[in-house]
Amino acid sequence: MSSYNVNLDQLYRQVIMDHYKNPRNRGTLEDDNVTIDMNNPTCGDRIQLHLKLEDGKIADVKYDGEGCSISMSSASMMTQAIKGLEVEEALKLSKVFSDMMQDKEYDEEDLDLGDIEALQGVSKFPARIKCATLAWKALEKGVSEQDNN
Repeated sequence: MSSYNVNLDQLYRQVIMDHYKNPRNRGTLEDDNVTIDMNNPTCGDRIQLHLKLEDGKIADVKYDGEGCSISMSSASMMTQAIKGLEVEEALKLSKVFSDMMQDKEYDEEDLDLGDIEALQGVSKFPARIKCATLAWKALEKGVSEQDNN
């Protein structure tokens, strides 16, 4: 393994741990209009996602829950990335993230993955993919349920 890959892996681990120790958008929303509870029974991770959807946009988002560093960091990164986006853009980002986790080709040219890229190494550990995708699945479920109301 080249020193570049080792340094990149180390940087990614630091980004993941930073989000775990200093979560962004953690908490609840008083004026949310979508609340989704999801868990990963395999490992015990659980999340409650709060979305405030207005005029087709994610006006605000928070999460609460408990779990491993990967699931909680992923939730923190996701909330940072989707806040202020059109719902369709957030769902497109979720699809790109899912493809990245499954080690599929993905189109990131018009999306800024930011810190989310730090999670791409998780795809090498199939047992941890559900941890990384938990918050994203909650987003998809929440938007879907809102659309059906």
